[in-house]
Amino acid sequence: MASGSILGNSVKRKDDPVLVTGAGEYFDDMAVDGLSHLHFVRSTVAHANIESIDTADAEAMPGVIAVYTADTLELAPMPGMPGVIPDEMSRPPLARGKVRLVGDIVAAIVAETKEQAVDAAEQVIIDYDFLPAVTDARAALADDAPVLFEAHGSNIAFNMFQAPQDEDALEGADAVVDLEMHSQRLAGVPMENNGILAVPGEPDGGITVYAPMQAPHAVQGGLAPMLGLEPDQCRVVAPWVGGGFGPKAAMYVEYVIAGAAALRLGRPVKWTEARSEDMVSLVHGRDLHLSGQLGVKNDGKITGLKINVVAGAGAYPAIGAFLPQLTLMMSQGVYDIPKIHGTAASAATNNTPVAAYRGAGRPEATQFLERILDIAADEIGMDPAEIRRVNYLPPEAFPLTTKTGANYDSGEYEKTLDAAIEHSGYAQLRQDQEARRASGDAKQIGIGVASYVEVTAPIGLHAEFGSVEVHEDGSASMRVGTSAHGQGHDTAFSMLVSDMLGIPMDKIRHIQSDTAEVPQGAGTMGSRSLQTAGSAVHVASENVLEKAKVLAAHLLEANVDDIEKGDGGLQVAGVPAKSLSWGELAAAANDDAKRPADMEAGLQHELVFDEGDSTFPFGTHVAVVEVDTETGEVELVRHVAVDDCGRILNPMLVTGQQHGGIAQGAAQALYEGMQYDEDGNPVTATLMDYLMPSAAEFPSFETYNTETDSPRNPLGAKGIGESGTIGSTPAIHNAVVDALSHLGVRHVEMPATPMRIWEAVGAAQPA
Repeated sequence: MASGSILGNSVKRKDDPVLVTGAGEYFDDMAVDGLSHLHFVRSTVAHANIESIDTADAEAMPGVIAVYTADTLELAPMPGMPGVIPDEMSRPPLARGKVRLVGDIVAAIVAETKEQAVDAAEQVIIDYDFLPAVTDARAALADDAPVLFEAHGSNIAFNMFQAPQDEDALEGADAVVDLEMHSQRLAGVPMENNGILAVPGEPDGGITVYAPMQAPHAVQGGLAPMLGLEPDQCRVVAPWVGGGFGPKAAMYVEYVIAGAAALRLGRPVKWTEARSEDMVSLVHGRDLHLSGQLGVKNDGKITGLKINVVAGAGAYPAIGAFLPQLTLMMSQGVYDIPKIHGTAASAATNNTPVAAYRGAGRPEATQFLERILDIAADEIGMDPAEIRRVNYLPPEAFPLTTKTGANYDSGEYEKTLDAAIEHSGYAQLRQDQEARRASGDAKQIGIGVASYVEVTAPIGLHAEFGSVEVHEDGSASMRVGTSAHGQGHDTAFSMLVSDMLGIPMDKIRHIQSDTAEVPQGAGTMGSRSLQTAGSAVHVASENVLEKAKVLAAHLLEANVDDIEKGDGGLQVAGVPAKSLSWGELAAAANDDAKRPADMEAGLQHELVFDEGDSTFPFGTHVAVVEVDTETGEVELVRHVAVDDCGRILNPMLVTGQQHGGIAQGAAQALYEGMQYDEDGNPVTATLMDYLMPSAAEFPSFETYNTETDSPRNPLGAKGIGESGTIGSTPAIHNAVVDALSHLGVRHVEMPATPMRIWEAVGAAQPA
């Protein structure tokens, strides 16, 4: 960053005082007159025809205002992904004729209090005709699988073949290794559950909804037509949001039901999700079965890769069915792979729909590639770090369109490996490992290496709205189309405005997440906020500064080139006495008599910044685990992350994202996973059974950075929000297998639980 600039320095987050004191207003805190409460009667079976629904007793319960089924609250089916997912797989907001997952909504109760709604729900009697269920994507694609949507005729939600189709991808290899693995289904488990407050009447006879979401404008675009409203009749607001991670970027049928009920009843309706409800109704992530082969020469050089992806899309396929496209696109990773052959298919299954979850299709590509590369290293007797080094794409190769169609912007991959090896003390770790193996100790050390590249601001998400305005009191406001849920947007964007204009950060107001205040926005997902909205704020500030300089030159009777930033405003260079404060400049900009005749009123600029393509952050992680070979217990001893997110604006924000991402990635490697029985019942539907770790399970992560600018935006920035998750999971996964490899263990499925490790050790043949 420029000398003397605030950019590039650790600046405390403006967002945190409200967060840590609990002063923020969340949707469930809001009190409105005439409030009623919504509760859903959800299916207790995964797959069945609905024979009958008896709501008479529920309707007679105290406080009940309305009871709705598909027949009494007629709503159009909600499409999963128009033009991609078959229309026949659209979701009826209230199940019509059939349920397809545990948690499908059969009836909705509106009552005066939440407790009354819950009590009434117990009185709804549903008669089911049970059908076979299928929750495994591979089984769902079998010829004899139960079909979820008879009108479609199969469970295929999306089928794709990724060019190029190098059928001979393994030709010429000295060794060919294979791998089958499952990137298991995960629940998002945000701190704040889902929900909505729908208030009818405004704007213009329409509705205002408040919900903890990541993309208010996208929800407006989906919700308004479902409710029979024009977009400007449907105001959508995301107040303070307690975590998102992708699942809160979805548009939910619960929103449609709540909105329709509020409009019909003419009174506010609120639905607040319970945690056990959240585990089956908030969209899940991952659930990709990956298989394939990798060919290598004896010197470690990769000759080719074959990869096949089968994804479980859930009962009502949506964007999750499309995410394998990103997995295939990113399957080349950081390596020079001459030939790649990739296929993928997504299947409808009798469980919760899958959508974007931290990384969304990219972690799975890295998980597979980094695991199979370790297997190849073991096969030819090469160190895992060195097999990566000999295959990296060199810095001079960029910009580069990969074999799978990804347009990489810049990268220095070997630099992150060198840093990770240095900071981890890799050579000493290997010596310690050999000593532990020689001792015959039951607790063995495992060292895992993983290098990754990911895509941020992915397909269709590389443009964003931003505006900056200076006011007559000397403050400024910035409007952005992103929607923060803990990342520190207020801090980052305020830094950009303050750096450009010299206005103190505490005098800069951050306006977001309200379709009445911000005209457009793609929202927050795909690690896109700084490079898109941040760049928009930067460019808007730059334009405001240039306009203010012209205005100041006019008022001070000076040359524009002689105007510079001074203390609290602009001044004539070398003549501090000839100056104007930002408040004075804003007032003059609003005064027809003071500004130049050809200048528009106001000291403001807005734009949609489009960087034209995605950016591609990268990095290398080294994980160290200790595995008890007698019990299968794993302890993550150290985790060293070297991530490159382009030019760094605020190191403190980057470090926070790294730590959070690593924790989520470690959780997949070792703890988390949604599980179902043979009838499609979730057996991990509460936090008593779903193992979500806390900070107590982890060491303090060791995070470092390299900086390789992106040429695609003026900040040189790339995303950081998902990097930690993408790099950590395969590093830890590899470390677990590495601890057991001398015993003959070749692979352990995730999560690498004590039982799975114990069974793998028992079944292995010593190397």
